[in-house]
Amino acid sequence: MNLTDKMAYLRGMVDGMELDLTTSKEGKVLGQLLDVMQEMTAYVVDLQTQVDELTEVCDLLDQDLGDVEDVVYDEEDDDDAFAPYDDEEELEEDDEDLYEAVCPSCNNVIALSESILEEGEMPCPCCGEMLEFDYSDLSLDDGDADVAEESTPEEA
Repeated sequence: MNLTDKMAYLRGMVDGMELDLTTSKEGKVLGQLLDVMQEMTAYVVDLQTQVDELTEVCDLLDQDLGDVEDVVYDEEDDDDAFAPYDDEEELEEDDEDLYEAVCPSCNNVIALSESILEEGEMPCPCCGEMLEFDYSDLSLDDGDADVAEESTPEEA
């Protein structure tokens, strides 16, 4: 039995008792209580209907979002793109020497390839300041990670 049925049953019981709901004090109170309960029942039923509709919409949106995630984060393609190197030779072929420089403005460490160093300058990806590189004084120690020294832009 749902809330509407229970309210109708209660209303029927009071009507069946043939109480005077208009003249006696107790009858007036009982009549007002029944009216308030009737309005509350209608309001609760309306709210439940809205919640059910919203739940259905949320379920549909969740399914749609799942479809979008499948397209955007296509796991089959991404697994191959980010898979670790299985073959050591393949790793050595793709391995390019990287150097590090520190931006004097934002103090962020920037990884640089030889091709960027050969150009001699680049804008900092963090703050946009033009960085100039002078690696002519760079000495290579035991082939470990190399660090490029950055020269600060000359002031005019």
